[in-house]
Amino acid sequence: MTVLAGVLACAASAEVKLGTPFADGMVLQRDREVAVWGTAEAGENLSVSFAGLTVGATADENGRWMAKLPKMEASAEGRALVVTGSTTATINDVLVGEVWFCCGQSNTELPLVGNNPHFSDRQGRLVAQMTRKPLVRYAYASNYKWSAEPKREAAYPVAWKTFTPENLGTAPSFSAMGVYFALELHSALGIPVGIVGSYWGGTNIDAWTPRCGYEGKESLKDVAAWKTITTDWKKEYAKGPVSNSNQQPTVLWNEMVAPWCPMTMRGFIWYQGCHNNGEAERYCDKMHALYDGWSRSFANPDLKLYFVQLAPFTCSWFTLQLNQAKFAAEEKNAALVTTVDIGNGADIHPNEKGTIGKRLAALALKHDYGFTDLVADAPTLAGICSEEGRLALHFNNAKSWTYYDPAWGVDYGFEIAGADGVWKKAYLVNGNDGKTKVEPGKTKGIIEGRDLLLAADGIEKPLKVRYLYEKPWIGGLFADSGLPLGPFEAEVK
Repeated sequence: MTVLAGVLACAASAEVKLGTPFADGMVLQRDREVAVWGTAEAGENLSVSFAGLTVGATADENGRWMAKLPKMEASAEGRALVVTGSTTATINDVLVGEVWFCCGQSNTELPLVGNNPHFSDRQGRLVAQMTRKPLVRYAYASNYKWSAEPKREAAYPVAWKTFTPENLGTAPSFSAMGVYFALELHSALGIPVGIVGSYWGGTNIDAWTPRCGYEGKESLKDVAAWKTITTDWKKEYAKGPVSNSNQQPTVLWNEMVAPWCPMTMRGFIWYQGCHNNGEAERYCDKMHALYDGWSRSFANPDLKLYFVQLAPFTCSWFTLQLNQAKFAAEEKNAALVTTVDIGNGADIHPNEKGTIGKRLAALALKHDYGFTDLVADAPTLAGICSEEGRLALHFNNAKSWTYYDPAWGVDYGFEIAGADGVWKKAYLVNGNDGKTKVEPGKTKGIIEGRDLLLAADGIEKPLKVRYLYEKPWIGGLFADSGLPLGPFEAEVK
């Protein structure tokens, strides 16, 4: 029996296998060399064939091999990808189009269709019934486990599924944010779209960051030096945002994302931050570590990252929101969407994920797919000056403004301060048909001019401004693009 077991083990090790992402129905990235990898007998020569193309590969001393298919145009034709060596590995119905990853904590995880009405997209059941898009496909990478070391192969089954009622309508289905994002891309581009989902509610950014992302970042030396605790978790182990074993730095990356590397893809979308609010001032640096680690691990220096700024809730995210915006301004391959208009003060999981998916897709269409006339980025402050008792604010991505409050109010959310640093509620001088103060129900939400002009009673020379610092943190100022103004603070220099 022992000899036979050894023979069978050797035979199994020689079998040609494809890596984690490669399963029937997958989508390959167009217009880029596509990495294809797997395992075989050490030293074995292999051929990888797809769409009339054939490239060679040789397994290294550990039995690992990789090949790169040449750049390909998008194709809706389902074809076979075949790897041939001593045995043959084949996956069928493979398309070519756009590939994205979807990652984060519970607001990413919130499904299109769920069993809990407070954790399900508001329109999800209807959308699932109506969606019949076999050229749009998703794969789960969430098994809700963690690992102390990076995995080379997934410890969970990988299956690519179509955007059809039987798949999207089964609770809990795929990330609602990811569904809407992929549908918008497919609608605009008319080509196959594939999206991978890896998410876990209540998790921090550190757990999703590969260790290489911390290299060269002095401010995060303590995170990089964390020694993973593999024994039963005890309360005394908790430190900062690491409140449980699955919160430890890199452990979710190791289990649920690393097996997909270096899958060729355009980028990833991200919605996370709540769990890191206790150390909000570090979030910008941690976003840099996340991005740098993903970019390096996926061997893609142009990897795109489009992410969601936290929506209003019962506590303030102000400092973290500012750090999110700071990262977006610093990283050329990243951009954020604002959600100040769709937050829910009673629920940390706003269920209007369609708006978020559309805004994320708009960023991709603008920055990656040639929709140059699309204004997809939220307004950002470009200049500030104090004149005649008012602050004049000039913004990028805004030529005109409107204001909307469903209660017909006029609480804009601005505060300004003078040299004494005392903050006072401000009003728009150029708001509401030129009227600075009107009764609720009388405003039409009309704001005159391109710049926003602010004043406050008792402040003769305003020098500072902040927006959405105080409750309820909900914003109703919209640029002509239809995108809301997000939280910010600034001062006259």
